[in-house]
Amino acid sequence: MTQEAAKGEMARGFAPRRETPPGRTLAADPVPDARAWWVLAVLAFVYMVNFLDRQLLSILAKPIQDTLHVTDTQLGRIGGLYFALFYCFIAIPVGWLADRTHRVRILALACAIWSAATAGCGAAATYGELVVARMTVGFGEAGGVPPSYALISDYFPPQRRGTALALYNLGPPAGQALGIAFGALIAASFSWRAAFLAVGAVGLGAAVLVLLCIPEPRRGRLDPPSSASSGPKSLAATVRFWPATARFFARPSFVLVALASGATQFITYGAGNFTALILMREKGMSLNQLAVSYALVVGLGMGGGIFVSGRVIDRFTPRAKQAYALIPALSLALAAPLFVAFVWAPRWPLALAFLCGPTFFNSFYLSAAVALVQRDAAPTERVISGALLLLIMNMIGLGLGPTYVGWASDALRASHPQHALQWAFYSLTPFYGLAIALFLALARVLKRESLVSETRI
Repeated sequence: MTQEAAKGEMARGFAPRRETPPGRTLAADPVPDARAWWVLAVLAFVYMVNFLDRQLLSILAKPIQDTLHVTDTQLGRIGGLYFALFYCFIAIPVGWLADRTHRVRILALACAIWSAATAGCGAAATYGELVVARMTVGFGEAGGVPPSYALISDYFPPQRRGTALALYNLGPPAGQALGIAFGALIAASFSWRAAFLAVGAVGLGAAVLVLLCIPEPRRGRLDPPSSASSGPKSLAATVRFWPATARFFARPSFVLVALASGATQFITYGAGNFTALILMREKGMSLNQLAVSYALVVGLGMGGGIFVSGRVIDRFTPRAKQAYALIPALSLALAAPLFVAFVWAPRWPLALAFLCGPTFFNSFYLSAAVALVQRDAAPTERVISGALLLLIMNMIGLGLGPTYVGWASDALRASHPQHALQWAFYSLTPFYGLAIALFLALARVLKRESLVSETRI
């Protein structure tokens, strides 16, 4: 490789490839350099802060209920429907704007908004004030994930995106684990309000870090020449909101992966927003025990599931595209009986042991869904496509899951006064079957797409 070519590789964000001795084959895909990995680390840190903020409400549910006198239904709405209305629908115009403008600045502004609103949750004196602050958190978080997906796709080539996105998606389990650990400890030592204020301050620092440490890359620079453009201005000029939205919904694979992910999230968010409460209220766990034991289960279980799923996806999807669907379907089939065992367990040590299984396997869908959409979406429409994916799956899972569980718990209190929340959890199990069926339908669509593509070749 000449010196000029090596400089060109480095300018594109990759380490220059070594000269290949005669008789050996040169690697087809470039290797991301230190800058790409540093950008990924910063984005994952911001995502971790995002979920740390979001996790606090569910972890501190009991002291918040004791202070503000809110019911399970009200708690479900504020953690689900009210939050999701802003989080899901604001993400669409934000995604369209990010596809046309500076994604890094939008990400930094979004981080600053949701962090300030998190601090505002700690200052809420009434349930109404908490609702307004929580909606503002959702408004800010809408601008966090879609631009990050697109930035990662412009720093990592298609052959490395499954692993890169899996590493990025370690942010939620890390954020949830830290939210459980530090949120519970701060609340136990001081108050639940102090936990919100402290986490909000960390998020404001993360917003500054994004502006200082992430350069805006050229869109589509790592895609095949046929799908990339000559520069960011010409790419941005091609992005039109309604045509891009129509192209997303015209693809059965995109719609099915969003619906299947939404059905999965109905379980994960529905149960996740009330897991701390059921462990404390019905299985005898204290706030200090929650800070250590439950934090380890979430951090290691969910983090391990997301990381392993990314590696598995990178290994099997080049051989068969339908692996994007079959891998999540298999993981959910393994998770379902363990989830039922967790709900059944009478005391928290046994419950946590069973919870390790669904915490690990329920996470496999995320890397598969994101990698599929980022692979098949046009480079100019990656942010809006990612935002539409999040809109569907989060409106179903995040918006309706916690709302349903809170309502079911209050509705079942008359017939099951001591275990209403447990029976509300049991009622989530049919959604495992629905999610598996949708992923299997997606597998058939992906297989058909692969056959059509091979015929054209």
